[in-house]
Amino acid sequence: MLWASAFPAIRVGVDGLGLAALSFLRLAVAAVALLVIAPLVGVRLPRGRDLPLISLCGLSGMTAYQVLLNWGEIHVEAGTASLLIAVAPVFSVLLAGVFLSEPLTRNVVVGSVIALAGTALVTLAEGFSGFSLASLVVLAAAVVQGVYHVASKPLLRHYSGLEVATYAMLTGTFFALPLLPTTVGAVADAPAGALWAAVFLGLLPSALGFVVWGYAVARLPMAASTAALYLVPPVALLVSFVWLGETPHPVELLGGAVSVAGVVLINRHKAAASGSDTHATGTEPVAGSTAARPSA
Repeated sequence: MLWASAFPAIRVGVDGLGLAALSFLRLAVAAVALLVIAPLVGVRLPRGRDLPLISLCGLSGMTAYQVLLNWGEIHVEAGTASLLIAVAPVFSVLLAGVFLSEPLTRNVVVGSVIALAGTALVTLAEGFSGFSLASLVVLAAAVVQGVYHVASKPLLRHYSGLEVATYAMLTGTFFALPLLPTTVGAVADAPAGALWAAVFLGLLPSALGFVVWGYAVARLPMAASTAALYLVPPVALLVSFVWLGETPHPVELLGGAVSVAGVVLINRHKAAASGSDTHATGTEPVAGSTAARPSA
């Protein structure tokens, strides 16, 4: 519910604040919230040799992801964006195969092809005339989310999921500092609804979402916890319909279902292979490969 509600909240926030201000405010609010609770939950300082990977996580999974997704949602409906982001695990497993030498099994390859075919349906739901650069921007957000998943996996051997999220959020906010001057000007003229949307996004889908996710996956097998991620697109579509009055195109729904089916196929093999290890260590699984993070 938290991650699914982020998609319509982004539409409200970006309309009132603009791309730069919403991106910075969401990161900053989440970073402050995680920094406040860090001493209470025993978050440790990272090792110096891990700073390059932590920086990559912050730059890709936080700064770039927020900017790209928010940019895409200026032109792409919230529900459609959630369907496109659902394909992120495909990029995670493909990148893991290249950089972490994880095997690309038949399920992974076939599932990836199916998921990407579903994504093509979503982007072309209204014909080639409806295809836009914004759809590619949202897909780019899914790619950088996959980079975060792969980059965070080595860190999760030494740190808890909450620690990695805190490090990444803080570094992501640091990389977003060039957006601060624009943010100051935008906040002065922003409507209250947009400001509350930014606070909601930072405190709930970002900060609380990480904490709840880490708590759950520490106590559930990988297959059970990852299965919850399949609910993000349909819940996002429902929330977007109620909140924003967005009605998805039937072909978009079909494409989203195909994409999720492909991701499910990928996970069938991965969950069986690594579920027991994840349950023992309490790290955050990614749908299909590494450490998962919120879809929004």
